[in-house]
Amino acid sequence: MSTTHGHEQTQGHDQQNGTAEEPATAPSAPPSTTTDETALELLVHGVGGTTPQEMLDDPQPVRVSGDDTAAVFRRGEDADAEARPDDYRGKPVPEAYVWCNLTSGNGSRALWLLLLPFMVVNLSHWMRPNARRRTRTVRLYGLLVRLLSLTLTVLLVGAACEVALDLTAWQCAGTPACADQRAWLGFLSVDAHGGGGWWSQPGRRLALASLVPTALAVLLWYLSHRTWSAYETQRPLPYMPEPTDGEIDNALGRPGFWYGRRLVSRLRSAHTAAALLTVAAAIGTSAARFDRASGGPALLNVLGWLVVGALILGTLAVVGVVVHRGRSESRVDDTLDRTVVRALPYAALALLLVTMVYAAWSRPGWQSSGRLPGDTSFGGIVLTQGALVIALAFVAHAIYRTARDPRTALRGLGGPATAMLACALGGVMTGGVAQRVADWLDGTSGLIKGPPVLLTWQASVIPPLLIVLAALCGALALRTARIKKRETAQVAVDYHLDEKPGGTAEPPDAARTSRIAGTRARAALTDKAPVMIGVVSSVTLLLGALAVVGAWTTGKVPGSAARGSYAVVQGAADSAQALGSWLIGLGFILFVTWGRRAYKDASARRTIGILWDVGTFWPRAAHPFAPPCYAERAVPDLTWRMATWTQATGGRLILSGHSQGSVLAAAAAWQLHPSVRKRVGLLTYGSPLERLYGRWFPAQFGPEALASLHRQVDCWRNLHRRTDPIGGPINLGGECGPQVDHAALLDPLAYGRTGEHPLPAPILGHSDYQADPVFAEERARLLARLKPGVPQQRPEGEQAQAEVQGSSGRSSG
Repeated sequence: MSTTHGHEQTQGHDQQNGTAEEPATAPSAPPSTTTDETALELLVHGVGGTTPQEMLDDPQPVRVSGDDTAAVFRRGEDADAEARPDDYRGKPVPEAYVWCNLTSGNGSRALWLLLLPFMVVNLSHWMRPNARRRTRTVRLYGLLVRLLSLTLTVLLVGAACEVALDLTAWQCAGTPACADQRAWLGFLSVDAHGGGGWWSQPGRRLALASLVPTALAVLLWYLSHRTWSAYETQRPLPYMPEPTDGEIDNALGRPGFWYGRRLVSRLRSAHTAAALLTVAAAIGTSAARFDRASGGPALLNVLGWLVVGALILGTLAVVGVVVHRGRSESRVDDTLDRTVVRALPYAALALLLVTMVYAAWSRPGWQSSGRLPGDTSFGGIVLTQGALVIALAFVAHAIYRTARDPRTALRGLGGPATAMLACALGGVMTGGVAQRVADWLDGTSGLIKGPPVLLTWQASVIPPLLIVLAALCGALALRTARIKKRETAQVAVDYHLDEKPGGTAEPPDAARTSRIAGTRARAALTDKAPVMIGVVSSVTLLLGALAVVGAWTTGKVPGSAARGSYAVVQGAADSAQALGSWLIGLGFILFVTWGRRAYKDASARRTIGILWDVGTFWPRAAHPFAPPCYAERAVPDLTWRMATWTQATGGRLILSGHSQGSVLAAAAAWQLHPSVRKRVGLLTYGSPLERLYGRWFPAQFGPEALASLHRQVDCWRNLHRRTDPIGGPINLGGECGPQVDHAALLDPLAYGRTGEHPLPAPILGHSDYQADPVFAEERARLLARLKPGVPQQRPEGEQAQAEVQGSSGRSSG
């Protein structure tokens, strides 16, 4: 191995461990090169992950740089390729970047499934419509999402308080008949005469039970801190990748975009404090209310008011921290917030301990009956979430009007719709846990009141929502059948089945044609996802409002007695509530079972990993307890590798990305210095860059951003199939479209048995693009176009188009 390559490997290894010295300037010009220079193809896999053995077709690949979590591999025979350029004339040296362990590496990550609402609401932050410039409206959008995320934290911890404090410690332990059924509640229970042991007083029971939601809050804080130190602290390139003249300022190219160290730390402090304050409020307000009503000792009254006042001040401090600062992307922000912000969780914990001592004070006359005071808190959370979602919709619409794009999902309302789904998921999980625990403690005996009225009413709206979903699925099935019929005729055209067969070709087969047409039709369903999510979100918002109205007007569960003209409505609500409660319980059991299976089964864990591959690409900009953003490790990895390799060799580089790997490749290309970016060719296949990311995340992957990326890299080619449910064309306008998108590849490669394909060719869909001969042809074209050392001149038509677009960008600026 040459000295240069050996030094480059050592440098990459040191950078992974954070010990390498940062270069003071960008590699603006490569060293002198020759035509014998080695070319590099950096492969980035897609969702679900794979192994370096499969990517490189080598049983014993060599790790070039990285660690057990994410690394770059080469074939053993290619380890010293830079020292033998003559052996690689006309072909690239393949390298594989394997990042699958960032999302689906071990069984503990299956538990992230419980954090699904946090991940979904974090996605809504990035679904903001595209805006011509950063305005107050854009900042208001991010602020509303951060506040909505805060309510989800309070809702989750509130559900834990409902289970531990209300259902268990207050209701069941305070009811002798219920406590007798649970021997482990004996030391907390009261006897038939209202007496009992030291722990039988309600305040002491609540103080002890509060350890459960407190442990949950501490666990969330610990997981967030652990992932923050592993992901958000990975430094990007030390030099600023400034945009070239006439190009838009895309957020993905800003130096601080993939470095959320400060914001996640700040939000973690606020959300941890909010969780602890929620527990303190559940204990302290109940005790303070009893002290005021009973006219107890003056000292306890004073302490009660002090606790309530401290809770109010703590809430204002938490909201202030969340409101005060958003993301900082224009620079790499290494600083952390002041001690006051970092000390906020510890202050909330101290207040919680004081509240526990205050609640545990002896109050002989205090007895628990009914539900725990503060039952209306869930209604307040739901109303706050509804108001925030509606406000977010108005803000998103106002932003969309500044830069209309018909391809944007739901005309800019994709973010509010997704935020509504996050709230619905949180509500279903909350209601499911409370309902199942109540049934487990009490069964059907009716000894305790059960969960809050609102949670019971929320269960009654699930059957109507399922009916709407069934109607949507039926409509999509009819549409798929119509598309399949149309595609059946198109298959005959694509494979020339109307021509007279000759040679060894097989005649048309109706079953084969139906399978191909059906695969194409089902793949087209992806484009209808915005409609489905929009309808479900709207219906969920409406039914949620009806549930709040029902809980407020009745003040009792839907199954209570009804008279007169309301008997029919009450009976329907009663049946819907029973069915919804059963469905919530079933869903919660399936949810836990799936997570448990994923913990033990590697294949199931990989399936969940696919979900995280798509959902955790974005940084944690709204919720710090969401699963960590793997791209904050993967994008710097790719950027460092490309920058150091081109600086050391001055060679040609093809960045080859499949599926989600193409998104990582594009994000990494934006982070490169313009001089390096001009020496990179981009090859994407099965790419969701426009079909999914461009529609749902227009501010980062809209048409302007993708067109800018096409002009900034030396060349870009994209391959797609009509049978692929994920990938699609880039759909750039003007002359850029044919320059980027290849015509849709035939899938399968051959309709029947032929001389070249004596066995039936499979329908590949989203996988194995390398099996198509077009893949090798397009890769060879990219390599031929990339000159060693300096970028090749664009064709005249493409250069003119780039100049026109650049002039237009400067004029609009």
